[in-house]
Amino acid sequence: MAGALGLGLLLALLPVVSASMPGTVVRLNKAALSYVSEIGKGPLQRALQVTVPYFLDRSGEVLQPTRIQILNVHVPQFHLKFIADFGIRLSAAANFTFKIFRVPEPLELTLAVELLADARVAQSSIGTPVISTSYCFPLLGRSSDFDDSNSTSRALLVPVQEHIKAVLSNKLCLSVASLVQELNVHLGTLIGLNPVGPESQIRYTMISAPTITSDYISLDISAVLFLLGKPIVLPRDATRFVLPQHVRTEDTMATVGLSQHLFDSALLLLQKAGALNLDITGQLGSDDNLLNTSMLGLLIPEVARQFPEPMPVVLKVRLGATPVATLHPNNATLRLQPFVEVLAVASNSAFHSLFSLDVVVDLSLQLSVSRAKLQGTTSVLGDIRLKVASSNVGVIDTDQVHALTGSVFEEPLLKHLNALLGIGIALPSVVNLHYVTPEVSVYEGYVVISSGLFYLH
Repeated sequence: MAGALGLGLLLALLPVVSASMPGTVVRLNKAALSYVSEIGKGPLQRALQVTVPYFLDRSGEVLQPTRIQILNVHVPQFHLKFIADFGIRLSAAANFTFKIFRVPEPLELTLAVELLADARVAQSSIGTPVISTSYCFPLLGRSSDFDDSNSTSRALLVPVQEHIKAVLSNKLCLSVASLVQELNVHLGTLIGLNPVGPESQIRYTMISAPTITSDYISLDISAVLFLLGKPIVLPRDATRFVLPQHVRTEDTMATVGLSQHLFDSALLLLQKAGALNLDITGQLGSDDNLLNTSMLGLLIPEVARQFPEPMPVVLKVRLGATPVATLHPNNATLRLQPFVEVLAVASNSAFHSLFSLDVVVDLSLQLSVSRAKLQGTTSVLGDIRLKVASSNVGVIDTDQVHALTGSVFEEPLLKHLNALLGIGIALPSVVNLHYVTPEVSVYEGYVVISSGLFYLH
């Protein structure tokens, strides 16, 4: 698997699963190729360390087997570039050091090799990226020995060199092909589910063949969210998401575009899972939470009449309506419309409904990326708006209730919501791949993440 990591990072952000919306676009740019070229030298060197079979010396009356060992492979140059409408071209320079175990003394020689290979990038039948080697050619240079004092060894040198070159001509391309196959196995792991919550997951899939230019490779991705094993489907259709060309990508390794549809699906999942619901319970004698019947009784006489002794009050916050995310240039907002039932705890521990509220909360949404997850933080925009939906305690002055319930409602709601958004949602990635110094930009109807990459070995 180590050999796959070099080229593997080329497509490390390629996602996997179902062929519909919501839309995600991943672009890997020239800067990603430069990074892969640097960290890929080690895996390539190990892949090229092939086994050389014994050389059979036929110059005498008896065949003399001679063992040959590759002592070292050094790759000083490794370069990758995009081939438009095809895939990736690999070019590398490698220096081989061999040891020839010849009596009376072993002999060392070096051989310079230039390696050229073209790899096609396509879409597999299961929605994963697949790479295949279509062309490979090793150009073998002249060899040189380190010790020319032994005439017997020198007489053997020419046929040994030819033997080595014949072996390398055959085995080096097989090693590259094997490296690519390991890579395909590695990329196949992208089809696994990534947890979003205790009972929810997200899975990515390529929905079409990649678009490849001389500057980048771009992949259209479907992201499917699951709750209890069932896909989340929005009640409306969405057009296919296209990452606009004006989004600058030249100076970053990876560019990930996330559509409005993805945010809508994620919020629908949270709403269906009940993750946004919460109970806020008042405590008697608490300075931090004034939710009790005595405080409400000062504003609503009927509450004081029904509960002459102070009892705790509970706010049951339920989101029947799906939260709405709005994406405008440099501005992401979130609207929640919870239904809040105000309950008093009676002396027998039963709940007694006092009244209920329709609430509208507008929030500023700040997005960030940690490792390979998109996270969010919210803060309240303006005033929380309350409207009495029903009452078992007579007429209620909304303004007065707002002053009490609003203050004890806002902080727990934000704490709960930010804890959920802080868990994050997995972005397209592979195991051990992290986003480095990511920048999140909000546009009209979509979000763009521009980031470097780091593979943790």
